[in-house]
Amino acid sequence: MPESAGGAFHYSLEATSGRARAGILGTPHGPIHTPAFMPVGTHGAVKAMTPSQVRTTGAEVVLANTYHLTLRPGEALVAKLGGLHRFTGWDGPMLTDSGGFQVFSLPRKEISDRGVRFRNEVNGSSIELTPERSIEIQNTLGADIIMAFDECTPFPADEALARTGVRRTLHWMERCLASHALPERQALFGIVQGSTYPDLRRDCAKSLAALDLSGYAIGGVSVGEGHELLCSVTEHTAPLLPEHKPRYLMGVGLPEDLLAAVGFGIDLFDCVIPTRYARSAAVFTVRGRIRLTNRRYRRDAYPIDTSCDCYACATGFSRAYLHHLFAANEILSAVLASIHNLRFYQRLVGDARAAIIEDRFEEFRRRFLETYAKA
Repeated sequence: MPESAGGAFHYSLEATSGRARAGILGTPHGPIHTPAFMPVGTHGAVKAMTPSQVRTTGAEVVLANTYHLTLRPGEALVAKLGGLHRFTGWDGPMLTDSGGFQVFSLPRKEISDRGVRFRNEVNGSSIELTPERSIEIQNTLGADIIMAFDECTPFPADEALARTGVRRTLHWMERCLASHALPERQALFGIVQGSTYPDLRRDCAKSLAALDLSGYAIGGVSVGEGHELLCSVTEHTAPLLPEHKPRYLMGVGLPEDLLAAVGFGIDLFDCVIPTRYARSAAVFTVRGRIRLTNRRYRRDAYPIDTSCDCYACATGFSRAYLHHLFAANEILSAVLASIHNLRFYQRLVGDARAAIIEDRFEEFRRRFLETYAKA
């Protein structure tokens, strides 16, 4: 299989099953076996979990948020204290987003070809985020993978708005490349935009592919489109991306979304769903999602999922105990549920990877969804 070159960062494609791919993405802080799910540590921490707990779930890479980290504590302090890995206590690969998604979701922002001006939500000051500034922040933070600053088009969007977003995204991509100071240490990924318009997605992907970037992401598919449109956009866009480079679907998602995208040839995923749902007592099992605050679990002696090997399940904590912890508003409720949900996601991508290597991915996906849908 082809392999991308370049210092400590490389991607090797090991196997395919249909369009699904299994590979290894090498980084300065270790390998990432794909398909891979990245837990989200917005402020430099995965909520309700220590780095060692995140590691025990099987996660190899975590995501941190450029926008939030530059507001607080500031990238200069992070760098002074040894960089993002040492600052957060995570010694594995890390990815930072560009801040674009967060900025474009803010009210009263001003967007121009230069960048975006918005109000600092911490102290109220006026801030301008440009492609150059986004890359500067990410260079300073020191993640292994950094993302280009793009214009995240809202949904729904008319074609004119989406076309403007593609134009800015490509223009800003060139500025990100020109300002990237550490290409030998940090892989820069471009982001394909274009909303739900196939021609715009094609044009954006083609232009980005010509730049021979370290990796490619599909953005703008987790802003309210729903499963069918998400699948339509991903199925159309993924084959347009270079085969020998990693492919990342941003902000996705639910297990059914993730498996569909793996089937279209996506390698990397991130989403807040497993930890956010965990804090509200929603946990994933092989038979579907359940909510532990439901009265039916008040006397339930079974673990969250009898097939799960996570700390919460293997230790024997019962659904009744978790029900009690949530009712008592104990912090341990969020900790145990988060450990379980992240382990569920890591098992899911790990099982998908094994099925791809054995060339039985579609059979695996079908059987998983048949059981999962019974809940």
